[in-house]
Amino acid sequence: MFRRDKQRQRLAELRQRDGDHCRRCRRPMRFDLPPGHDLAPTIERIGPKAKGRAGPTDNVCLCHVRCNGAAVDSTPQVQERMRLRAEELAAPKRRVAGRR
Repeated sequence: MFRRDKQRQRLAELRQRDGDHCRRCRRPMRFDLPPGHDLAPTIERIGPKAKGRAGPTDNVCLCHVRCNGAAVDSTPQVQERMRLRAEELAAPKRRVAGRR
């Protein structure tokens, strides 16, 4: 139960610091939803763990569960593949002569 109370305290601190909106999509979060729900808040790490005297909320922020999962697709390799795929889909298909 101590871990749950500590998690609630961190959420309250981050909510007071950042407000009630997701950092990624800027839409409001619902704090009454169960953990794991797409629109529920989650704590996202925004940088590497700080060495030294950094506070527990210095390198974290609040965002939706779904927005945090979407952050996995933000690697440069995945973004390049997505860009190439979008260009491929946007390019008009050429018709081969003699075929309908």
